[in-house]
Amino acid sequence: MISKTLHLFNSLGRELREFTPIDPDHVRVYSCGPTVYNYAHIGNLRAYVFVDVLRRTLAWKGYDVTHVINITDVGHLTSDADEGDDKMEAAATRDQKSVWDIAAHYTLAFKNDLQRLNILPPSLWSKATDHIQEMIAFAKVLERNGTTYMLEDGLYFDSSKVPEYGRLGLLNIEGQEAGKRVAYGGKKNLSDFAVWRKSPTNVKRLMEWQSPWGTGAPGWHLECSVMAAKYLGKTFDIHTGGIDHRSVHHCNEIAQNQGYSQCSHPGANWWMHNEFLVLRAESGDEKMSKSSGNFLTLQSLVDRGIHPLVYRLFLLGASYRSSIEFSWEALAGTRAHLRRMLLRIARIKENADNETLQLAKAVTHDAHFQSGGPFTFLIERLMNEATEEERNYILAVDQALSNDLHTPEVLVIMGKILDDPDLTPQAVIRLVALVDLVLGTKLLDTDPDALSVRPLSASISEEAIIQKIAERTEARALRDFSRADQIRGELLAAGVEIKDTTERTDWEWRVTPHES
Repeated sequence: MISKTLHLFNSLGRELREFTPIDPDHVRVYSCGPTVYNYAHIGNLRAYVFVDVLRRTLAWKGYDVTHVINITDVGHLTSDADEGDDKMEAAATRDQKSVWDIAAHYTLAFKNDLQRLNILPPSLWSKATDHIQEMIAFAKVLERNGTTYMLEDGLYFDSSKVPEYGRLGLLNIEGQEAGKRVAYGGKKNLSDFAVWRKSPTNVKRLMEWQSPWGTGAPGWHLECSVMAAKYLGKTFDIHTGGIDHRSVHHCNEIAQNQGYSQCSHPGANWWMHNEFLVLRAESGDEKMSKSSGNFLTLQSLVDRGIHPLVYRLFLLGASYRSSIEFSWEALAGTRAHLRRMLLRIARIKENADNETLQLAKAVTHDAHFQSGGPFTFLIERLMNEATEEERNYILAVDQALSNDLHTPEVLVIMGKILDDPDLTPQAVIRLVALVDLVLGTKLLDTDPDALSVRPLSASISEEAIIQKIAERTEARALRDFSRADQIRGELLAAGVEIKDTTERTDWEWRVTPHES
């Protein structure tokens, strides 16, 4: 029923093409992971929601998926090229902790963020410092193949030695665009980059190793070439990352892959990038970045009343290749939308038979689903008794996913499913379970009230809120509408919104953009 046909946008060539894996049943994916010197900001996290949808879609299409995410705990300078201090060492100085403690703390925080966003864990976490000897061996081959040269501060890659350097980023090498973010120094070309950085004379770095080029540490770009080749092969299917990697980091990765293999193949057949999350500033849009000071963590959202699944749904509301403008108003709107969906599903669940509910729950919690295996068996279990109308909905979802992971259209289809009066409760539950295999929004598991997250700045207890609502209900019964409006205003000032229905008065915490 589910077609294998899938069209994905390849940044290498800037074209939408039909995806064909190297192995007809198995897809190998490498994703650039975090540099664990600080908490991931919500712009960083968009890359992992994107690759989670990609991974789920590949499983939906019937593929086994091997997914590797690296942890950068050495080598990444405060510039994305070859300037500044190592981010890990700078963080150790900042926090007055060992560099190893810094790495452990922020790695754990990152994994916790992924879990809160319901992102499936990768098949393998690959840490840079566990692969130093492989990096040295890789660099030796680069040197033997004549693609490197020595400078006083370390071993550099000669970008003129590989064909079409910068093709991925559409870099204008002659116009020196590729090197505009790096100092020229003694490099042969502006676009050359460090493979191994020697420690300064008479200075012992916090992280350094012996190498043929002196005591020092690997360049940032080296780790991904080494670990992707080790765990996925010199040629694999898909490499993902944020759009900021497209013009520097991934261009340099490709150059190293070509220099190592002495051929023109870039390593991965598909290079896929998600766009920025942007903040509205007076001077225009800015990408979310730590260097600019414009960033929020996932915990920042929670502290202001936003559930992590609301943020996930917010990201799914746009194509991964479109930039998204962040605003608190948009998040509040997404929360209201998700709450309406959950309330609708809760009512439908009340009328669905227990067998269907148990089956849907079993499918979305299946260990096979969590392990990266194909969803084929899970889909067949849910669609065993499907009507033609149900199958048409699934075909529509499949077509949207097949068009470069078009999640906005999938969300539109989900809305139609929930509003379709011709579908039985059993049919709706089956369809929600199926579609949520890809969306990952936990629609069958999340209580609508769970979306109302208490902001850190809240100054009123839940007991006091309930008492105020009771007072307001009494005032309304006495037709004392002035007092009722006053109580509503008091609650609003305390960060609480109330909503009157025909049966009762509900309340929820307001989204609070600023900490008080």
